[in-house]
Amino acid sequence: MKKFIPLLVLLLGALYLGSTLIGPRTSTSFDLAGFGRLPILANGRLKPLDTVARNSLLLFQGRQTVVTPAGVQITPTEWLLDVYFHSDAADRYRTFEVVHPDLLALLDLKTEDGDGKKRFSYLEISKKIPELERQARLAGPVDSAVRTTFQKAVMQLYGALVHYQRLKHTLAPPTTEDFLAELLRFQKLLPTGVAAVRAKQAGKPHDEETAKAMIELGQRYLFMSETTNFLAIPPTPDVAEDTAWQTTGQSLLGAFQRGSVDSSVLAYAGLGYAWRQRQPEQFNKLVELYHSQIAKRFASQLAKSDTETRFNAAAPFYSSMSLYVAALLIAIFSWLKWPDILGRSSFYLILLAWLATTAGIATRMWIEGRPPVTNLYSSALFVGWGSVGLCLILEAIFKNAIGSVAAGITGFATLLIAHHLSLTGDTLEMMRAVLDSNFWLATHVVIVTIGYSATFLAGFLAIIYVLRGGFTRSLDKASAEALVRMVYGIICFATLFSFVGTVLGGIWADQSWGRFWGWDPKENGALIIVLWNALILHARWGGLIKARGLMALAIFGNIVTSWSWFGTNMLGVGLHSYGFTDSAFMALTLFVASQLALIALAVRPLTKWRSFQSM
Repeated sequence: MKKFIPLLVLLLGALYLGSTLIGPRTSTSFDLAGFGRLPILANGRLKPLDTVARNSLLLFQGRQTVVTPAGVQITPTEWLLDVYFHSDAADRYRTFEVVHPDLLALLDLKTEDGDGKKRFSYLEISKKIPELERQARLAGPVDSAVRTTFQKAVMQLYGALVHYQRLKHTLAPPTTEDFLAELLRFQKLLPTGVAAVRAKQAGKPHDEETAKAMIELGQRYLFMSETTNFLAIPPTPDVAEDTAWQTTGQSLLGAFQRGSVDSSVLAYAGLGYAWRQRQPEQFNKLVELYHSQIAKRFASQLAKSDTETRFNAAAPFYSSMSLYVAALLIAIFSWLKWPDILGRSSFYLILLAWLATTAGIATRMWIEGRPPVTNLYSSALFVGWGSVGLCLILEAIFKNAIGSVAAGITGFATLLIAHHLSLTGDTLEMMRAVLDSNFWLATHVVIVTIGYSATFLAGFLAIIYVLRGGFTRSLDKASAEALVRMVYGIICFATLFSFVGTVLGGIWADQSWGRFWGWDPKENGALIIVLWNALILHARWGGLIKARGLMALAIFGNIVTSWSWFGTNMLGVGLHSYGFTDSAFMALTLFVASQLALIALAVRPLTKWRSFQSM
């Protein structure tokens, strides 16, 4: 029966992945999925409302879960509907993370009163917003790289609150009890109201009450247009440009000239009314009608919007993380018992996780219309994807579970890094002008990122060598020699791709900036990777290092690559600082310290190693 264990593991993994495609079940009869698929133009990209909800929650609290004061867990789309149409309820949801003690004191909050001792509601924070704004004005002129932790916390929370206000003013004024009735009244007043305002301005006889009402509505809609940057209203049929989307406020201001309220504005107002009145049948019918209405003009955009919504629900990268952890544990156990059976089981899970990641990256490429690497987030995905792909090849050749262990570690670690990078906002952001080249993104960026993947993989294989040899007796002669061949081969691979990618980057730089090389921090980091890998190979060829020396140098390659990948961005200088993230400084420091500790273990006297073969 043991021979069926790998197939059983494969089946369970496939069922787990399949279950993520079904989508979450909700206890409500409202068509939340349909509403979440509706498109909105934000930050230069047309995206579904589901993505807006999820990204906003990640920005506010680092997670997508929302729990009401009654203890009921709701979906991100339900939360967004309350923000849009029932802000009194949304203001009570504890969705803003505040952990800095000085900021808590400034807001007069206590950790024990917060959800999870760190999440608070807008209502709890609002009474101290004037003081928060004062602190934000003080911290704003300070360069982000030299702000104190308190100033960073202030700016982060202030930015979250500004984003929240923009959300609240996207589809309706948050103070309106019945926006639909207001719009119907506005529509009725438009013909006579515009004439009354013009007569008032010209000093002619007019209906003062009607003119006053129209002026008040105009000021109200002007405030809406200035408060949000979410373009929810598609262009009218008479507008040729499909990119001419508007905010709800801008569309309502345009109604003074058109003489009528846009049908999209009325549709959202009707959805808001049905949501507040808890009328699911009316809500679902309006969602269906509005979706079919805009599908006639934006079929291709809606196809991507619908796919992105399903992609968000499936969360393939989170599923892959779980599979990588399971595969890692099984692979480690295979060194203790049933090496063939558990080794194949681990290999199958790694392959499943890699395929899920591949599907996720391919979906992102189709949605964005770009090559796989466009920002730090996508680079983390691709580095992990490339490393695991190489591990699968190694495991298929050597069949000793070493490739599976390395794949589990690198796959999980890179996806975890990607998750933390996703907390800064939309991961499918628009390209900066200098990066707007699919050719160079598909050549230089992809090739140099493969070089990152290979260099990291060599380092992690070396870590396996050091940990197994230094702390266990499981590193026999065959395993040690296999690891040496793996690391050497991967470093050769990494040297080639790092060198070619760096040269291609210089050609791109010459086309973009008029110089092949400018000693930019990122350029220096790429060159250091090439030189370090070349140093390892020359030291090996020249007999200057043996197995343990090779491993120590390969582990230091992790430090070199992490510096080029993240460290150069943290400097905040140079033409390549596209992904500045000073929040990762501590993580990078700890990582470097851990690699130095492993190098120290690698160069210990041989007598202190548990395993002595082939070292």
